[in-house]
Amino acid sequence: MMPLKSLKHLNTFSITAHAVDVISVDSVNILIEAFRNTKNLKLPFIFLGSGSNVLFLEDFLGVVLLNQIKGLSYTESETDWHLHVGAGENWHELVCYTLQHNILGLENLALIPGSVGAAPIQNIGAYGVEFDQICEYVDLLDPCTADCQRLSRKDCRFGYRDSIFKHYYKTCFVIAVGIKLKKCWVPKLDYGDLKKLDPFKVTAKEIFDFVCAIRRNKLPNPLLIGNAGSFFKNPQVDRDTAALMIKNYPDLVYYPQADGTVKLAAGWLIDQCHLKGYTIGGAAVHDRQALVLINKNHASSQDILDLARHVYQKVAFTFSVYLEPEVRFISAEGEINPMAVLS
Repeated sequence: MMPLKSLKHLNTFSITAHAVDVISVDSVNILIEAFRNTKNLKLPFIFLGSGSNVLFLEDFLGVVLLNQIKGLSYTESETDWHLHVGAGENWHELVCYTLQHNILGLENLALIPGSVGAAPIQNIGAYGVEFDQICEYVDLLDPCTADCQRLSRKDCRFGYRDSIFKHYYKTCFVIAVGIKLKKCWVPKLDYGDLKKLDPFKVTAKEIFDFVCAIRRNKLPNPLLIGNAGSFFKNPQVDRDTAALMIKNYPDLVYYPQADGTVKLAAGWLIDQCHLKGYTIGGAAVHDRQALVLINKNHASSQDILDLARHVYQKVAFTFSVYLEPEVRFISAEGEINPMAVLS
């Protein structure tokens, strides 16, 4: 069976690719039915939200199930706000909604592209805040059994751009998330340019506007230039390795972690390899933010892959640090380990 449905509008890289079918699912019942039909046809399947964190390496010889499960409600206790959000909601629109209702705490996570359902899987984060810190629970559907279960924050086993969902629940569908935000709001200003703001006067709306301005200045709009945001994770190294690198590179951008490791700024490493603006085919390293690979001129998936491999190899050769993609790689049969094709 030849692929029929275009995926170009379903991935923010705007890569030309196709699938056998694309099915929008806006309820649990429709999801279960679509999943069972796909299994009966013996076709592979993938779950997709807004396509803001995927690279289709080729045509996908299966069915794409689009998460369109919506809904947003909240309750409050004496000390906290409790939000219940459908996985198909847009993340940035959620952030805007909370501010409009004077529910504070998500402002650092403004303008992160993607759906709410992707937030726990990826443990999204920006400007000193990660989803891990505000997650109360994640609701999952196992389409094989039609069973739903609720995982607590602890059960999710969050790590840096990691969670249990990447390892044990790959065939389960995130249908909703619970978010807990404290009413006693304290601004998070200990990351990057946010340190310039006055912690005693700043408002959540001012943080939101500041973050949006930074992101719009540094990051290309995927509606105008195809990209998937940060292509690589910030690598973490042990303390001794970091100490040696700091000695050799006094300007190294790094962030000590609570577990004793040190997180390095992948964008800085790439920039030091003089790769900003570097092109392969139609793909390029963004000229303002080296961590972002862009579809500059009708790039193919192979162009993006070749560029990513070149960046990986240059950083490895220069610093003996091995970058790991944050972006999901999708082959003809489904998601694959990106390191298998980069290293």
